[in-house]
Amino acid sequence: MNIRIDQAKNHVGQEVTLQGWMFNKRGSGKIWFLELRDGSGFIQGIVTGQAGADVMAAAEKLTMESSVIITGMISAHPKQAGVFELQVKDIQIVQLNTDDYPISKKEHGPDFLLDNRHLWLRSHRQWAIQRVRDTVITAVYDYFHENGFIKIDTPILTPNACEGATTLFPVPYFDEGTVFLSQSGQLYLEAAIMSVGRGFDFGPTFRAEKSKTKRHLTEFWMMDAEAAFVEHEENMRIQEEMICFIVKRALERCAEEFKILERDTTPLTRIKTGFPRLNYEDAIQKLQTLGSDIKYGEDLGNDDEGLLTKDSELPVFIHKWPKAIKPFYMKTDPADPRHVLNDDLIGIEGSGELIGGSQREDDYEVLKASIEREGLRGPEYQWYLDLRKYGSVPHSGFGLGLERTVRWLCNLEHIRETIPFPRMINRMRP
Repeated sequence: MNIRIDQAKNHVGQEVTLQGWMFNKRGSGKIWFLELRDGSGFIQGIVTGQAGADVMAAAEKLTMESSVIITGMISAHPKQAGVFELQVKDIQIVQLNTDDYPISKKEHGPDFLLDNRHLWLRSHRQWAIQRVRDTVITAVYDYFHENGFIKIDTPILTPNACEGATTLFPVPYFDEGTVFLSQSGQLYLEAAIMSVGRGFDFGPTFRAEKSKTKRHLTEFWMMDAEAAFVEHEENMRIQEEMICFIVKRALERCAEEFKILERDTTPLTRIKTGFPRLNYEDAIQKLQTLGSDIKYGEDLGNDDEGLLTKDSELPVFIHKWPKAIKPFYMKTDPADPRHVLNDDLIGIEGSGELIGGSQREDDYEVLKASIEREGLRGPEYQWYLDLRKYGSVPHSGFGLGLERTVRWLCNLEHIRETIPFPRMINRMRP
């Protein structure tokens, strides 16, 4: 009977066959302990003389990351509850690695590991991170589908910029001239919600910022959500509920992965609705009292975000930012025209900005004037203005950075570990 390692608990006392790779090996000529993996999990295979001389010889010959098909009896670990082993009866070697596996048990530098990313992904730690990533993606889909949103696929090649063209990757496009790799699906999603009411997209986005921080990639995955008839306060409520949903799901499904990562999940267990909210002006004043030299009209730096959340058990909303430093599509705060109805959600534990969102400008003339002030003249924005001519409604949306969310949940030092093959300003391979 062929099974996956994660199904072993259901087959105690039964003979099964596993297909995978030898992750590690220890022992001697009398007994071998083979750590096996198959993508679904890890299990120890025990080989003794009872299996026969041929099987013992095969076990002795096995090298790290050799591929194998192994048959044996599943048993419960004698000392560790919930852990299972394989009493090996037969070993079929699919491929025996004759060269030394490049990634050994010794310490390796980050450049070496990234050069060998295609192999580094096989490690315990990287296996765990990618499974947490998958859990976050699934949770996002489930949350939105349970709350009346549908998935909308927005284009990756776009003729216009969402927030100005200075941080976009240009692409030559046949006779159409230069187009850009998308930095956000937001504008197209706004068009879609005038059909479906509530929608979200989830895909790769690209930003040509020459940044080398631990929180930046040039290619990353972004979830954008938009909803008709949703205004500023409700927009923040949706963001808050989604984050709580994601954290709860990760705690429920990633206990083994967090254990491998040595992640103290106590801070995650405290996440609940009721995130603190600070308007931008109050946030600036608070930062100044905490020793920051930030001034009104400036964006928050990494240190500023850390100061604002250092004593908080919950992520913090900073909302109603100065209009002068925000994009053209954000709606002006009717109570104070210097500000817009937007928000940034700053995560705890030094995770930084997780979400950026706003109520969108729904007035045709106001939006047209904002676009022109940005110097974004041309037909590329006329379709976006059309949305305000034919049945315009109040609407809001936000974007969640997948890699930043995974970095926070896994408590990782650098964002490059959160994506299978990171793209940064100094790295394009493998």
